[in-house]
Amino acid sequence: MGKRIFYFLLTNVLVLVTISIILSLIPGGWNYIEDGGINPVSLLIFSAVIGFTGSFISLAMSRWMAKKMMGVRVINPDKAMSEEERVVVEKVHRLARTAGLMYMPEVGIYNSREVNAFATGPTKKRSLVAVSSGLLHEMDDDAIEGVIAHEIAHIANGDMVTMTLLQGVVNTFVVFLARVVAFAVSRFVKEEMAPIVHFLAIIVFQIIFSILGSLVVFAYSRHREYHADRGGADIAGKDKMRHALESLKNYANRTQVNEEQTAISTLKINGRRKSSIFSTHPDIDERIRRLV
Repeated sequence: MGKRIFYFLLTNVLVLVTISIILSLIPGGWNYIEDGGINPVSLLIFSAVIGFTGSFISLAMSRWMAKKMMGVRVINPDKAMSEEERVVVEKVHRLARTAGLMYMPEVGIYNSREVNAFATGPTKKRSLVAVSSGLLHEMDDDAIEGVIAHEIAHIANGDMVTMTLLQGVVNTFVVFLARVVAFAVSRFVKEEMAPIVHFLAIIVFQIIFSILGSLVVFAYSRHREYHADRGGADIAGKDKMRHALESLKNYANRTQVNEEQTAISTLKINGRRKSSIFSTHPDIDERIRRLV
């Protein structure tokens, strides 16, 4: 649990904290405290500016961060490729055209024993589909195609942008509530200590409320997996999508699902077998059942 929360905060909360600190240090910055109390309208606007700025910065960095965190090697389709690379690029491009995408995603491979794949990117025009070396070595051709179709469905559905908007709303309430509670806490200390207590309390409560807000994000992530499964079935065929999920199920209880990079786990097709409120993916048996 600790590592999952840590990596989630690394990609979202630290952005919020950084923006908050910068705005707090600017002389004559946004002042939402008037006459010894909080102006709720001013604070809500302030919170929305920080919340949506943070989420859109995360979106803009998503493709770059995914490449760095996962060590993705991007395949150049215009240069000589190995047979393995050629097959992956061909599948991604063919399925992307079937899904109606006007721009072909970047295609990459990352070196990992886990059987997984993910899609990310700020827009449909600047998207990335990456597959693990473990997936290519362990799965058959139909299963690989089902997995890639699932990731293409995420891009076609605009899931990255939708997740960003949801995260922006969550961030807005996190920033708003953290400052309201921090202001209340600062009223219980000496006047000369109030500014310091208020500043530190903002950071602490922003982290706490971000953890609670992540439950909403994780719940939506589980919901969109069902939608991407159906989209993958439309793109590659229901038989291939079901076969892909059943193949993933065979590896779900092994060590080949790497959940260290929680910031990336919401983007992958494969999660832990058993789902919880902190899971980015629903139970795989339920995914198979709903696909029928």
